[in-house]
Formats: sequence, structure tokens, C-alpha cells
Amino acid sequence: MKKKVLALSLAAAMAFSLAACGGAGGGEDTVANQDKPVVWYNRQPSNSTTGELNTEALNFNDDTYYVGFDANQGAELQGQMILDYIKAHIEEIDRNNDGIIGYVMAVGDIGHNDSIARTRGVRSALGTAVTKDDGTIVSDPVGTNTDGKSEFVQDGKLEIDGKTYIVRELASQEMKSSAGATWNDGAAGNAISTWSANFGEQIDIVASNNDGMGMSMFNAWSNEAGVPTFGYDANSDAVAAIANGYGGTISQHADVQAYLTLRVIRNALDGVDVQTGIGVADEAGNVLSDKEYVYKEDERSFYALNVAVTAENYEEFLDSTVTFPAVSNKLDAEKNPEKKVWLNIYNSADNFLSSTYKPLLEKYDDLLNLKVDYIAGDGQNEQSVSDRLTDPSAYDAFAINMVKTDNAVTYTTKLAQ
Repeated sequence: MKKKVLALSLAAAMAFSLAACGGAGGGEDTVANQDKPVVWYNRQPSNSTTGELNTEALNFNDDTYYVGFDANQGAELQGQMILDYIKAHIEEIDRNNDGIIGYVMAVGDIGHNDSIARTRGVRSALGTAVTKDDGTIVSDPVGTNTDGKSEFVQDGKLEIDGKTYIVRELASQEMKSSAGATWNDGAAGNAISTWSANFGEQIDIVASNNDGMGMSMFNAWSNEAGVPTFGYDANSDAVAAIANGYGGTISQHADVQAYLTLRVIRNALDGVDVQTGIGVADEAGNVLSDKEYVYKEDERSFYALNVAVTAENYEEFLDSTVTFPAVSNKLDAEKNPEKKVWLNIYNSADNFLSSTYKPLLEKYDDLLNLKVDYIAGDGQNEQSVSDRLTDPSAYDAFAINMVKTDNAVTYTTKLAQ
């Protein structure tokens, strides 16, 4: 009888031990949720007011990283692309011949690092930037500035073919829906309709923090008006529109970003060096060069590099959902067995994430032998995403795209329980 009781006690203890470990794999492979790989992507954990990185979130555990793109490099490219266009088309760019190159700008999210960088990049290139005491460029929207008196920007000057032109930011605003969703296409379409009705003849350039808002303004007014519009993301519809007058866009190498998002997870799950298949070729031959990405160890962040897409090269970017050739080789399923990943997209309506990034992820998850559950939020409330992370123990890893960059603790708290 004593032996039977002892055996039952040991069995109960073992069952409790296994249940307490968590993990999707079961058995010897179980891992506590707080120790599972976490990749923040697209929205870097940071203070939405100051832009300061959240180092605690980026170091949540030894297998935590961020994947995005080099925001400053891309922002500089966008500004330079617009400046180059103005110089190349100066004879027709000043539509009302007033000597002022007027532009309007759609701002995505005033608290988002990428949005801040892009606003600064355009202003810096066009000479309209105002610098704070700490040396950073003001990124606040100006509202309406047709008289050139805003404190957030200044009039720039361009010398082209012996003639001096003034460059003025006529208007800019954060494109937010009535429900609070930022980077909102509908708000951008409404804004350009208002601006064009009030001072349309002064608008020579339309700039946007992304292609979703840019295309909304292009379709609502600037296409018919013949005003070049510049966006960011190289969404397929925007790239195709370059043939019809869309000025240009920036490819943030979504193909490379999507690969990195899942590859970093794959490497952590396999227990190999994080650069495997990235900076160092894997057994299948996947590898990237320093022309496609940079890794900043102190930030635990992988950044894809950007490429300007213009009338000269847009045909190369018409399909934004094609995987990057250098990292399109499938891994051996026996050596890299299937693992389960929880991945969310902060806003189901976001054009770039839903129409470009997700289709790429769905191709790479197959190549990397990952079974991914895709969760879509509403773009407004963090709970629309976080409340759906109900059973972390059912997954081997997590890829998180926050609604707000401040909210990393919402997820780390769930994983630490």
C-alpha cells in the first residue's frame, strides 16, 4: 500500500512539474513563457514623447530583439528624393509662378519614431527645418502655414539655374481618425480636400509619412491636379501609380524585414547564433549582405536598409510581396522542426502591414518551418491585440507589433506571469 501511495505521489508531482513549465512543445522542450523568444517588430519599444528606447523591453530575456528598418537613413532618402525631383522639374513645379515651392505633409503619428524621422527628413532636405536647443529638428505638425509664420518650420531657399526659390510648408497635420487611429488614410483624404479647396493653387508638392496616406491624397486630389505626391513603404498600389504621376516612394525592404522577423525567432528556437542565415550563411545558403541590413548590438535591433523608388526604377518594385532572393531557400524540416509562433499586426486596416508585410511573413513562415497564428488589432486600443494573447504556453515564441510604442509592458507582464 505504501508503495502504491508513493508511486501516485511521484506521478502527481511529475505532472505538476510538467504543467508548471509551460511551452508548446511539451516534454523536455518545455520553456517558461518569460524565457521564450520575443521579437518586437515595426514599432520599437520606446517613449512616444521623447523617442528614448525602452531598454528593459529590448532586454526582456536573452532571446529578445527588435526588427525594423533604419528610420533615419530612410527619412533622409525621402527628403533627398523630393529635393531631386524639384530640381529636375523646376520649370513646371511652381504651378502658379509665385516663386514659392509650396508643399503639404501628412503626418502619421506624432509619437511614432518613424513618423518623427520622416517629417524631419523632409524638412531637413528642403531647408524648412527649425532646430531645438538640443540640436534635434522640430517635428510638430504646423496646422496651416500659408503665411510662413509658423514657429515649427521656417521658409527654405533653393538656388536653381541662377534663380532663388522659397520653399514653404503650407500645411501639415497628424492624420488621425475620429476614433483615434493614426496613420489614417481617410483623414489624409479629407485633409487634402480641405487644403486644396482653400489654397490648392499654392500646393506644388504633396509629402506623406507613408503610402497609405499618400495614395489617399493622390486619389482624392493630387493625381487629377497634376501635383507629384511622395510617400513611403513602396506599397504595390503606390509603386504602380508612379507610372501615372505619383512622385516616388521609399522601399524599407519589407522583404528583408519580414525575413528577419521570423529568422531571429527561428535561430533562437534552434539555439544557434542569432546571425545564422543573416550575416552568416546557413546550411540552405540563406545570407544577407551589409547592403540589406545593419545590426546594432547595443540596441538589440536589426534594421533593414531603404531604397528610393522613382520613375527610373519602379518596375523592379511592382510586386512588393516577393521574397528576397538571397534568403528564399527552405530549411530542412528535420533539422529545423516546426514551432508555433504568436504574431500580431497592430491594425488590420494598415495597408503596408496587411498588404505587404503579412503576405511576406506567410511565405517566410513556410520556408522557415514556423506555424504562425496571425492576430489583427484595430489600431486604436492595445487590448484589441493583447487581450487575444490568452494562452502564451501554447506558443514557442512571440512576434509583437504594438499599437503604441509605450506599451511593451502590457505584453511582458503577460509573459512573466
